[in-house]
Amino acid sequence: MDITTHFCKVFSHSPTLEVSAAGRINLIGEHVDYCGGLVMPASLNLCCRVLARPNGTNVVNVYADDLDETAKLSLDSLEEYKSLGWGKYQAGVLSVLKEAGHALIGCDLYYSCSVPFGSGLSSSAAIEVATAVAMRELTGETYDLTTIALLSQKAENTYCGVNCGIMDQFASAMGKKDKAILLNCKTLEYEYIPLELEQYELIVANCNKPHALVTSKYNERRAETDEALSLLQKELPEASCLADITPEAFEGAKHVLSSPLLARAQHVVYECARVKEAASALKAGDIQTLAKLINASHDSLSKLYEVTGKEPDALAYAARETEGCIASRMIGAGFGGCTISLVEQGKTQAFKQAVGKKYTQETGYTAAFYDTSIEDGVRIRHF
Repeated sequence: MDITTHFCKVFSHSPTLEVSAAGRINLIGEHVDYCGGLVMPASLNLCCRVLARPNGTNVVNVYADDLDETAKLSLDSLEEYKSLGWGKYQAGVLSVLKEAGHALIGCDLYYSCSVPFGSGLSSSAAIEVATAVAMRELTGETYDLTTIALLSQKAENTYCGVNCGIMDQFASAMGKKDKAILLNCKTLEYEYIPLELEQYELIVANCNKPHALVTSKYNERRAETDEALSLLQKELPEASCLADITPEAFEGAKHVLSSPLLARAQHVVYECARVKEAASALKAGDIQTLAKLINASHDSLSKLYEVTGKEPDALAYAARETEGCIASRMIGAGFGGCTISLVEQGKTQAFKQAVGKKYTQETGYTAAFYDTSIEDGVRIRHF
């Protein structure tokens, strides 16, 4: 049964709108968006689709087709849903929209999400952006997608309790087909870079170890970087964020830090430098240099930032040891989730088989490999 037919079955009428918002990968620039750094994400074909219709009430009904579960969100009491399992992210977006003075209307929202949950591909951002766009379309208010991304980030920060940066929501809202986004997370300046990888393909693999951002050490890492910045500012008062600090300046000031803050700050400073180099390499078609930077990013996340863990490390290093692969690293918050690998065209099937076998032998988990492409972030269709 297609989702339009299923919407009719669930809500007893037909949808008037479909909105999709993409999940994302990040070529390089991990755990630096909340430090004002440069990142290079791209939006995926894996997405959150929302079918919608006004219902003439003061309630937003949100339905998940994979859970076969509905939550009822009263527009008069949106602060009451922070403990929900399904529906919390939607309630957070609605709450933030209301707080910002935007119109809300009762409606039925049907969610069908192909972004794997807990994968590091930003299913939460896809849900948030799709919800915000759907509500703006239903009310007829004008909007821009950058503001949608910022409101969605605020919902995750203040309502859902995850101190994420702007990258995930921005990539979901602003992604373009076959383009990477070089985004300055401090200023929101951005440019699109053609994602041309010559004879290589991007392979996304999921280690299939569930993770929960709120209960993981994600928020702890953000607190550590804030503390490191505060100490470094005694030597570098002009730095408003860690991303402002060059590797050269860091080397001259790092004596004020001790472990683990030294390692955390070192990752951020050098990761930001790697993003700049990677952007130049991609523009120049220098895929071998890009690959070296991607590998260095993972090694830093593993050894300095300590957010990978056994399974993502096993998956990335198994990939690098496999014929045809020139780079692999963890993406997302870590402690589980996905890797991306640069693999020679024509060798991808053998790569998946070999890496899957090695990974299972080392961890006992079975990796999942996704057929992905780089697509527009937001797509809208009115019926």
